[in-house]
Amino acid sequence: MTLPREEVVGGFLDELGRFEALVRSLDEGAWERPSRCAGWRVADVAAHVTGQLADVNAGRFEGLGTPEVTEREVAERRGRTPAQLADELHGLVAAGAATLVALDDEAWKSPAPAGILPTLGDGVEALWYDAWLHADDMRAAAGLPPERSPGLRASVIHLAALLEAGGWGPATLALDGVEEVPVGSGGGRRVTGDPHQFVLVATGRADPATLGLDET
Repeated sequence: MTLPREEVVGGFLDELGRFEALVRSLDEGAWERPSRCAGWRVADVAAHVTGQLADVNAGRFEGLGTPEVTEREVAERRGRTPAQLADELHGLVAAGAATLVALDDEAWKSPAPAGILPTLGDGVEALWYDAWLHADDMRAAAGLPPERSPGLRASVIHLAALLEAGGWGPATLALDGVEEVPVGSGGGRRVTGDPHQFVLVATGRADPATLGLDET
């Protein structure tokens, strides 16, 4: 299942606005709390999301998403305050939004840079998913409830594609409040329940048994 270009572009930009607002809202105590991303504080999670966008804006695609690159993104921003990081993110969004909105269907379907994902559109969808998921990591660490914004639905759909690419399925995701999403040819096992819990399970953040699934 593929989300339309206009939905992904608008959803991603909205997500970044919410991410900036979340960063600005955090006090020093929340900023320094450990997150469920091993070895990262809330500050480090925010630094990765901001640094990743900086790399994309600058055309630094090689190794994007690898442990080495994500650690560099974090190290370059270590010691910054929430306001400083939010200001950087705000500038990055302002600089890149016009280019993103101007993408046409041909560019959207073109191969992603450095072969990271099949298409440029897949890459933007992955960035939306990453921003929503890491915002959820930060919210959990800060004791805030999960945000059930459009990014949750986009994350379910993106994860379905990743699971299919990894050979999981056939299955049908029939999660609460989200349209049914086939994995593989569809059919097969039906996965029901809370979509937020599904995202946590599918990303290794929660026990698969909570949704009646196994480690695969």
